[in-house]
Amino acid sequence: MTSPPRSDPSPGSTASLRTANQHRVLDVLRGVPTPWAAEASSGRRGDADDDGVFTQAELARATGLAPATVSSIVRELAGAGLVDTEAGSGRRGSSVQLARGAGIVAGVDFGHSHVAVGVGDLAGRMLADQRIALDTPTGHQEALALAKDLLARMSAGLGELRHVGLGLPAPVNEEVIRSSAIFPGWEGVNARAVAEETFAAPVHVENDANLGALAEHRHGVGRGRSSSVFVKISSGVGAGIIIGNELFHGAGGTAGEIGHLTLDEQGPLCRCGSRGCLEAYTSTANVLAMLAGQLPDASLDDVVAAAHEGNVSAQRALEDAGLHLGWGLASIVNLLNPELVVVGGDMARAGELLLESARIGLRRHALDSVALTPVLASELGERASLVGAVLLAAERTELAVD
Repeated sequence: MTSPPRSDPSPGSTASLRTANQHRVLDVLRGVPTPWAAEASSGRRGDADDDGVFTQAELARATGLAPATVSSIVRELAGAGLVDTEAGSGRRGSSVQLARGAGIVAGVDFGHSHVAVGVGDLAGRMLADQRIALDTPTGHQEALALAKDLLARMSAGLGELRHVGLGLPAPVNEEVIRSSAIFPGWEGVNARAVAEETFAAPVHVENDANLGALAEHRHGVGRGRSSSVFVKISSGVGAGIIIGNELFHGAGGTAGEIGHLTLDEQGPLCRCGSRGCLEAYTSTANVLAMLAGQLPDASLDDVVAAAHEGNVSAQRALEDAGLHLGWGLASIVNLLNPELVVVGGDMARAGELLLESARIGLRRHALDSVALTPVLASELGERASLVGAVLLAAERTELAVD
């Protein structure tokens, strides 16, 4: 994903070139993928330390700028309070990192049964996070108020809030959720507008599966792959698609809604109003409903535990969900041919009980050339979408020298 549009001086001017070079240095320090630095665009920092500390010589190599230009820019950024420096061996050996006082960002991940909030620095590194389970569906006003309270407590004393990344389990098209069936309590709401009023900061709204895809691509099992599909399976089913190291949104921003692929038009009724959708076979609600007679009031974790203990009904329910998942994944890999499929969300807690049957389903229905596409569990687990929200907020934060 590229950095946000800049408000720069007139193109071609000396001031414009200076501003552009400042942005190059800042983007490397923040880990923002850019078209001019291959290491950054793949989410890897090359010579840089994992803690975001660079020498000026490393910055020069990463940005392609002359060492003297980097040295001058670092002085300007330090004077503006955007970076901290520490003397090293020679001027080019001095270390540079984003200043903690430059501000913080936040990520908020709303689900049907949870609210998660994270605070990060301007490089997108998580500083603190908290997740709260919700027993009943929550309207947008109550959910935002809860998130605001969590954020206030976690961010106290850490600096100015510069940007918020907001994840929602629904198609995000013009930032308004159109259907109450997809995410009750948010239909017709301009999510960005109400969130900006709540948090008093700029907000970027994104589908939660897209955020999970971004996080796994940068910091999870998808590292080093230029293409991948992240499938989130919880109350609903959705996918985030990475192509050429960037999120693919489609023309209207709703790419990846694989939960509503029709597997059987005579199948069970889906909450979207159609029949036989992938979601109707693979969601947590479906698995729990299948076992309601034998394991009443069981949670998904109870089902997984029962399957590990040899309960054949629990094993069969997870196996059936996995086979249908593989059927849906076959359509995706036939169409996109990604390097990797990552499975996240609540159902990923079933591990190989789900994934092995998903691989079998994939092999049955995919072309031979893509039938062995790796299908792996999310490395970041339930935090994937929240990690992605913090990363996105950091990328969207505009930094400039006054």
